[in-house]
Amino acid sequence: MTVDFEVRDRIAIITLNRPEARNAVSQQLAEDLEAAIDRLEADEDLWIGILCGNGPAFCAGADLKAIASGETRLTTRRGGFAGLVRRTRSKPLIAAVEGPAVAGGTEIVLSCDLVVASTTARFGLPEVKRSLIANAGGLFRLPRALPRNVAMELALTGDDLDADSAYRHGLVNRLVQPGEALVAAMQLAEAVNANAPLAVRASRKVVLAAHLLEDDEAFQVAADATRDVVGTEDFQEGPRAFVEKRAPRWTGR
Repeated sequence: MTVDFEVRDRIAIITLNRPEARNAVSQQLAEDLEAAIDRLEADEDLWIGILCGNGPAFCAGADLKAIASGETRLTTRRGGFAGLVRRTRSKPLIAAVEGPAVAGGTEIVLSCDLVVASTTARFGLPEVKRSLIANAGGLFRLPRALPRNVAMELALTGDDLDADSAYRHGLVNRLVQPGEALVAAMQLAEAVNANAPLAVRASRKVVLAAHLLEDDEAFQVAADATRDVVGTEDFQEGPRAFVEKRAPRWTGR
Protein backbone atom coordinates (compact mmCIF):
# COMPACT_ATOMS: atom_id res chain seq x y z
CA MET A 1 0.00 0.00 0.00
CA THR A 2 1.19 3.51 -0.80
CA VAL A 3 -0.97 4.97 2.00
CA ASP A 4 -1.00 3.81 5.62
CA PHE A 5 -3.99 4.13 7.94
CA GLU A 6 -3.71 4.21 11.73
CA VAL A 7 -6.34 4.87 14.38
CA ARG A 8 -5.62 6.61 17.68
CA ASP A 9 -8.71 7.16 19.79
CA ARG A 10 -11.11 8.97 17.42
CA ILE A 11 -8.34 10.23 15.14
CA ALA A 12 -7.32 8.66 11.81
CA ILE A 13 -3.67 9.15 10.86
CA ILE A 14 -3.30 8.81 7.09
CA THR A 15 0.29 8.59 5.87
CA LEU A 16 1.52 8.95 2.31
CA ASN A 17 4.05 6.13 2.09
CA ARG A 18 6.26 6.44 -0.99
CA PRO A 19 9.39 7.86 0.66
CA GLU A 20 11.59 6.58 -2.18
CA ALA A 21 9.66 8.93 -4.51
CA ARG A 22 9.27 11.78 -1.98
CA ASN A 23 5.61 10.69 -1.70
CA ALA A 24 4.91 11.81 -5.26
CA VAL A 25 1.40 10.98 -6.45
CA SER A 26 1.04 7.87 -8.60
CA GLN A 27 -2.24 6.39 -9.74
CA GLN A 28 -1.96 3.79 -6.99
CA LEU A 29 -1.42 6.44 -4.35
CA ALA A 30 -4.45 8.37 -5.61
CA GLU A 31 -6.62 5.28 -5.31
CA ASP A 32 -5.20 4.37 -1.90
CA LEU A 33 -5.69 7.89 -0.54
CA GLU A 34 -9.30 7.95 -1.73
CA ALA A 35 -9.86 4.62 0.02
CA ALA A 36 -8.37 6.05 3.22
CA ILE A 37 -10.69 9.06 3.07
CA ASP A 38 -13.61 6.71 2.44
CA ARG A 39 -12.67 4.78 5.57
CA LEU A 40 -12.45 7.97 7.65
CA GLU A 41 -15.82 9.17 6.40
CA ALA A 42 -17.57 5.82 6.92
CA ASP A 43 -16.35 5.05 10.45
CA GLU A 44 -18.67 6.68 13.02
CA ASP A 45 -16.00 6.25 15.71
CA LEU A 46 -13.55 8.48 13.78
CA TRP A 47 -14.18 12.20 14.07
CA ILE A 48 -11.12 13.75 12.41
CA GLY A 49 -8.18 12.83 10.18
CA ILE A 50 -4.52 13.82 9.97
CA LEU A 51 -2.64 13.58 6.67
CA CYS A 52 1.14 13.31 6.79
CA GLY A 53 4.03 11.96 4.73
CA ASN A 54 6.60 9.29 5.44
CA GLY A 55 10.19 10.45 4.97
CA PRO A 56 11.82 13.85 4.49
CA ALA A 57 9.12 15.23 2.16
CA PHE A 58 5.39 15.63 2.66
CA CYS A 59 4.66 15.30 -1.08
CA ALA A 60 6.59 16.31 -4.19
CA GLY A 61 3.43 16.53 -6.29
CA ALA A 62 2.73 14.43 -9.35
CA ASP A 63 5.11 11.57 -10.08
CA LEU A 64 6.81 12.92 -13.22
CA LYS A 65 8.50 9.59 -13.84
CA ALA A 66 5.10 7.91 -13.90
CA ILE A 67 3.81 10.59 -16.27
CA ALA A 68 6.84 10.16 -18.53
CA SER A 69 6.16 6.43 -18.68
CA GLY A 70 2.57 7.03 -19.84
CA GLU A 71 0.69 7.04 -16.51
CA THR A 72 -1.14 10.34 -16.96
CA ARG A 73 -4.22 10.09 -14.74
CA LEU A 74 -3.05 10.22 -11.12
CA THR A 75 -6.71 10.86 -10.28
CA THR A 76 -9.91 9.18 -9.15
CA ARG A 77 -13.39 9.87 -10.41
CA ARG A 78 -14.69 11.27 -7.11
CA GLY A 79 -11.52 12.76 -5.68
CA GLY A 80 -9.70 14.17 -8.67
CA PHE A 81 -5.93 14.55 -8.32
CA ALA A 82 -4.48 12.34 -5.56
CA GLY A 83 -7.98 11.05 -4.85
CA LEU A 84 -8.49 14.09 -2.61
CA VAL A 85 -8.52 17.59 -4.12
CA ARG A 86 -12.14 17.37 -5.34
CA ARG A 87 -13.34 14.86 -2.77
CA THR A 88 -16.52 15.77 -0.89
CA ARG A 89 -15.90 15.28 2.82
CA SER A 90 -17.76 15.96 6.05
CA LYS A 91 -15.01 15.40 8.65
CA PRO A 92 -12.10 17.78 9.28
CA LEU A 93 -8.68 16.89 7.86
CA ILE A 94 -5.40 18.31 9.19
CA ALA A 95 -2.24 18.37 7.07
CA ALA A 96 0.87 17.65 9.16
CA VAL A 97 3.71 18.85 6.95
CA GLU A 98 7.37 17.98 7.33
CA GLY A 99 9.62 19.00 4.45
CA PRO A 100 8.57 20.09 0.96
CA ALA A 101 4.90 20.09 -0.05
CA VAL A 102 5.24 21.55 -3.52
CA ALA A 103 3.25 21.52 -6.78
CA GLY A 104 0.54 18.89 -6.25
CA GLY A 105 1.77 18.61 -2.66
CA THR A 106 0.70 22.19 -2.04
CA GLU A 107 -2.62 21.45 -3.72
CA ILE A 108 -3.12 18.49 -1.37
CA VAL A 109 -2.38 20.73 1.62
CA LEU A 110 -4.87 23.31 0.34
CA SER A 111 -7.50 20.55 0.23
CA CYS A 112 -7.17 20.06 3.97
CA ASP A 113 -8.98 22.12 6.59
CA LEU A 114 -6.10 22.95 8.94
CA VAL A 115 -2.32 22.92 8.51
CA VAL A 116 0.42 22.15 11.02
CA ALA A 117 3.94 22.51 9.65
CA SER A 118 7.48 22.19 10.88
CA THR A 119 10.11 24.77 10.01
CA THR A 120 11.40 22.40 7.31
CA ALA A 121 8.15 22.72 5.31
CA ARG A 122 8.04 24.51 1.96
CA PHE A 123 5.09 25.29 -0.26
CA GLY A 124 4.81 26.40 -3.87
CA LEU A 125 3.42 25.96 -7.36
CA PRO A 126 6.48 25.48 -9.60
CA GLU A 127 4.47 24.22 -12.58
CA VAL A 128 5.22 27.29 -14.73
CA LYS A 129 8.91 26.35 -14.63
CA ARG A 130 7.98 23.30 -16.74
CA SER A 131 5.32 24.99 -18.91
CA LEU A 132 2.59 23.30 -16.85
CA ILE A 133 -0.53 24.60 -15.11
CA ALA A 134 -1.36 23.89 -11.48
CA ASN A 135 -4.83 22.56 -12.27
CA ALA A 136 -5.63 20.67 -9.05
CA GLY A 137 -6.99 23.67 -7.19
CA GLY A 138 -3.80 25.53 -6.35
CA LEU A 139 -4.37 28.57 -8.54
CA PHE A 140 -7.70 29.46 -6.92
CA ARG A 141 -7.27 28.00 -3.42
CA LEU A 142 -3.88 29.59 -2.78
CA PRO A 143 -5.20 33.18 -3.05
CA ARG A 144 -7.97 32.22 -0.63
CA ALA A 145 -5.35 31.09 1.89
CA LEU A 146 -2.75 33.80 1.28
CA PRO A 147 -2.81 37.51 0.43
CA ARG A 148 -3.54 37.88 -3.29
CA ASN A 149 -0.18 39.31 -4.29
CA VAL A 150 1.74 36.70 -2.34
CA ALA A 151 -0.24 33.95 -4.08
CA MET A 152 0.23 35.68 -7.45
CA GLU A 153 4.00 35.84 -7.00
CA LEU A 154 4.15 32.13 -6.18
CA ALA A 155 1.99 31.27 -9.19
CA LEU A 156 3.98 33.41 -11.65
CA THR A 157 7.54 32.80 -10.43
CA GLY A 158 7.17 29.18 -9.37
CA ASP A 159 9.26 29.99 -6.31
CA ASP A 160 8.75 28.38 -2.90
CA LEU A 161 7.26 29.86 0.26
CA ASP A 162 9.11 28.95 3.45
CA ALA A 163 7.28 27.68 6.51
CA ASP A 164 7.77 30.85 8.56
CA SER A 165 6.27 33.02 5.79
CA ALA A 166 3.41 30.56 5.31
CA TYR A 167 2.66 30.78 9.03
CA ARG A 168 2.95 34.58 9.07
CA HIS A 169 0.48 34.88 6.16
CA GLY A 170 -2.01 32.42 7.66
CA LEU A 171 -1.60 29.37 5.44
CA VAL A 172 -0.20 27.43 8.41
CA ASN A 173 -2.13 27.26 11.70
CA ARG A 174 0.71 26.04 13.89
CA LEU A 175 4.46 26.15 13.25
CA VAL A 176 6.67 23.72 15.15
CA GLN A 177 10.21 22.40 15.24
CA PRO A 178 11.34 19.66 12.83
CA GLY A 179 9.88 16.27 13.64
CA GLU A 180 7.04 17.68 15.74
CA ALA A 181 4.35 18.27 13.12
CA LEU A 182 2.43 15.06 13.77
CA VAL A 183 2.53 15.54 17.55
CA ALA A 184 1.22 19.10 17.18
CA ALA A 185 -1.42 17.93 14.70
CA MET A 186 -2.57 15.33 17.23
CA GLN A 187 -2.91 18.07 19.85
CA LEU A 188 -4.94 20.18 17.44
CA ALA A 189 -7.11 17.19 16.52
CA GLU A 190 -7.77 16.51 20.20
CA ALA A 191 -8.80 20.15 20.68
CA VAL A 192 -11.28 19.79 17.82
CA ASN A 193 -12.53 16.44 19.13
CA ALA A 194 -13.27 17.96 22.53
CA ASN A 195 -16.28 19.55 20.84
CA ALA A 196 -19.54 18.07 19.57
CA PRO A 197 -18.65 16.28 16.32
CA LEU A 198 -21.88 17.04 14.47
CA ALA A 199 -21.58 20.73 15.34
CA VAL A 200 -17.95 20.67 14.19
CA ARG A 201 -18.93 19.18 10.82
CA ALA A 202 -21.79 21.61 10.38
CA SER A 203 -19.53 24.55 11.26
CA ARG A 204 -16.90 23.36 8.79
CA LYS A 205 -19.56 23.13 6.10
CA VAL A 206 -20.70 26.69 6.71
CA VAL A 207 -17.17 28.13 6.67
CA LEU A 208 -16.41 26.42 3.36
CA ALA A 209 -19.73 27.19 1.70
CA ALA A 210 -20.11 30.77 2.88
CA HIS A 211 -16.58 31.94 2.10
CA LEU A 212 -17.56 33.49 -1.24
CA LEU A 213 -21.24 34.22 -0.54
CA GLU A 214 -23.04 37.46 0.20
CA ASP A 215 -24.27 37.83 3.78
CA ASP A 216 -27.90 36.93 3.07
CA GLU A 217 -26.90 33.70 1.35
CA ALA A 218 -24.39 32.91 4.07
CA PHE A 219 -27.03 33.39 6.78
CA GLN A 220 -29.20 30.85 4.96
CA VAL A 221 -26.34 28.34 4.83
CA ALA A 222 -25.80 28.79 8.58
CA ALA A 223 -29.52 28.36 9.25
CA ASP A 224 -29.61 25.15 7.22
CA ALA A 225 -26.63 23.80 9.18
CA THR A 226 -28.31 24.68 12.47
CA ARG A 227 -31.40 22.69 11.49
CA ASP A 228 -29.16 19.68 10.86
CA VAL A 229 -27.87 19.81 14.44
CA VAL A 230 -31.06 20.70 16.34
CA GLY A 231 -32.78 17.56 17.59
CA THR A 232 -29.64 15.44 17.83
CA GLU A 233 -28.61 13.81 21.09
CA ASP A 234 -25.51 16.00 21.28
CA PHE A 235 -27.65 19.14 20.91
CA GLN A 236 -29.41 18.12 24.12
CA GLU A 237 -26.21 17.00 25.83
CA GLY A 238 -24.34 20.31 25.51
CA PRO A 239 -26.72 22.49 27.58
CA ARG A 240 -27.40 19.61 29.99
CA ALA A 241 -23.69 19.22 30.73
CA PHE A 242 -23.36 22.97 31.26
CA VAL A 243 -26.24 23.03 33.74
CA GLU A 244 -24.86 19.97 35.55
CA LYS A 245 -21.35 21.50 35.60
CA ARG A 246 -19.63 18.52 34.01
CA ALA A 247 -17.77 17.73 30.82
CA PRO A 248 -20.13 16.82 27.96
CA ARG A 249 -20.22 13.22 26.74
CA TRP A 250 -20.52 13.48 22.96
CA THR A 251 -21.85 10.56 20.95
CA GLY A 252 -21.94 11.98 17.43
CA ARG A 253 -25.68 11.32 17.27
